[in-house]
Amino acid sequence: MDAVKASESLPSAEALLRAAPPHALVATARRLLAERAGAEEVTLLLADYGLTVLQPVSHLPHTGTPVPAHNGPAGSAFINQSPVIEVLREPPGHLLHLPITVRGDRMGVLSVRLPAGPVDPDTVLQLGDFATALGHEVATADRDTDLYLQARRTRRLTLAAEMQWQLLPGCGSAREEYAIGAHLEPAYAIGGDNFDWSADADHLILTVTDGMGQGIEASLLTSLAVGALRNARRAGIPLADQACLADQAVFAQYGGKAYASTLLLEFDLTSGAVRAVDAGSPQLFRQRGDHTERIELEAQLPLGMFEETLYVEQTFQVEPGDRLIAVSTGVHGTRSAAGDLFGERALRQILSATRSAPPHETARSVVAGLIEHYGSKDLMSDAAVVCLDWKGRRG
Repeated sequence: MDAVKASESLPSAEALLRAAPPHALVATARRLLAERAGAEEVTLLLADYGLTVLQPVSHLPHTGTPVPAHNGPAGSAFINQSPVIEVLREPPGHLLHLPITVRGDRMGVLSVRLPAGPVDPDTVLQLGDFATALGHEVATADRDTDLYLQARRTRRLTLAAEMQWQLLPGCGSAREEYAIGAHLEPAYAIGGDNFDWSADADHLILTVTDGMGQGIEASLLTSLAVGALRNARRAGIPLADQACLADQAVFAQYGGKAYASTLLLEFDLTSGAVRAVDAGSPQLFRQRGDHTERIELEAQLPLGMFEETLYVEQTFQVEPGDRLIAVSTGVHGTRSAAGDLFGERALRQILSATRSAPPHETARSVVAGLIEHYGSKDLMSDAAVVCLDWKGRRG
């Protein structure tokens, strides 16, 4: 595809993707790229819930072979978020692996096989734009079809996990001022852990919630707590009052017999000032340069423990280059088979080793270290990690 032809064809290709039935996006992409780029093969690979493999999208029961999400050409494109060109010998050609990310949320990779011949940079850029456009349509299509949600799973989710994943905003978000990456385990059996965020022109609100219990009971509790926090947030009330209203909602339902630990953070995107409410057990760490410190916040009562609890905001400051890491109790409170606590020391070592990695990989690495410490992927408690890189607003 030469640059002139690409510039003329890809905008109309994006329009055709928007017009395609949700279940037919991959077929439409194959047809368009065959016609306009000479593509011989097009495969959409979506990251599974555990971020271990990239799954080819196909209509069940027909499934392709997954590829690793952390090595190999496609995995390299996914992890590094940059195109990878694989030279093929038999038959000769090129296989382009293009990362698909929607507003900072990594979804997967689009693999496009092109015939033999030079692949110029403009072609790679144009195909990268096409992959992004396809990603936006896949994200929208989830409202109308289960195809892409089914493609993401290597096995059946528990009902509690199904509820939790539907409640999440995604696993990442990015804009000029910040980049967020988050991870949950056990991905296919998560119950009570949750993260949430929302941003407007000048503020970002981020929460990490840990509903007590396991399975359906934990999922229902967390769904109520997160729903109440969102309802209060969307009413435009201050952060501490958001916690108060959510506290009342949880107590009204459970009468103090069940509660949700929550960390609420509100960032001023212009100044870097942060308002915080620590309503329970999630812990917060900050990396500034090579120094890692725990941000000590006043421990207040979890949501729903007592009736009409009053919450107080605290403040601290972030500077460009800072990294914040929030971890749930299932991370900092997990013990190995020998009874050793996965505590602050182990967490600091992982954070130090991943300082230069993107937020997504840091969050995943923390959970991987936790699993290694515990000795099994079948964690006894849910584990949530949210990593935020603060860039600040230019000008």
